[in-house]
Amino acid sequence: MDVPKGVIEAAISMGASVKDVIFKFLYVEARSGLVLGLTTSIISFISYSTIMGVVGGGGIGDFAIRYGYQQFKTELMIYMIIIMIILVQLIQFIGTAAARMMDKR
Repeated sequence: MDVPKGVIEAAISMGASVKDVIFKFLYVEARSGLVLGLTTSIISFISYSTIMGVVGGGGIGDFAIRYGYQQFKTELMIYMIIIMIILVQLIQFIGTAAARMMDKR
């Protein structure tokens, strides 16, 4: 969806094979969108794993609930929340920067 149809038509009119169209035109044009999609997926997996920890699935959410909330260690719970926010922001920043570097526009 990110690649304009004109690029594909131009590649075919220049005599590119199917393999060349896929790897030299489609992939090159769409890789910034792919990186942004991967970044969003990674952040979603982190949030889902945190929520799974809240309902008993283990992980950082379970750690924050079990040791922070249930044992009244508010500082620990706040530290875990801050770590999660920093982790998500770092992943988002790196993903966005990589997508901008790969974008040809």
